[in-house]
Amino acid sequence: MANVTFQHDPVTLVGNEVKVGDEAPAFKVLSNDLEEVTLDDYQGKVKLISVVPSIDTGVCADQTKRFNEEADKIGNVKVLTVSMDLPFAQKRWVNKHDINKLDTLSDHRDANFGKNYGVLIEELRLLARSIFVVDSNNKVTYVEYVSEVSNHPDYDAALEAAGQAE
Repeated sequence: MANVTFQHDPVTLVGNEVKVGDEAPAFKVLSNDLEEVTLDDYQGKVKLISVVPSIDTGVCADQTKRFNEEADKIGNVKVLTVSMDLPFAQKRWVNKHDINKLDTLSDHRDANFGKNYGVLIEELRLLARSIFVVDSNNKVTYVEYVSEVSNHPDYDAALEAAGQAE
């Protein structure tokens, strides 16, 4: 498993670490309108999946805003932001910050995404900051588990990987 810390203390990630070349694990999350969303809903598209602990905190907000700004510059790529926030809180935050080029998805119900992608922090029931790029055939082409949850991911590397995926 990836070695991850939260405020420099080691945390336990639940689930299996996803690696480049793996088949993307299926997931079930909720949209901001409480509709169930799965990996299959994005079939045939490249997916840049941005995972944040809580969308309404500094680094998470910056991460979501950055990918929203870049979303329409990377071709046939659908950008998803997944967090444990309630769908109502995500919707309120998205509307306040005019986030309209990506989907925000909630894993709060049963942490299905977190467990399937190996990013559920056992001690906090939050998701570890991470990035996954999944090609149109659902193969994982890029993975970053950010080693310290309060740090930013490598935006440029993730965007480059998404732009190169087919």
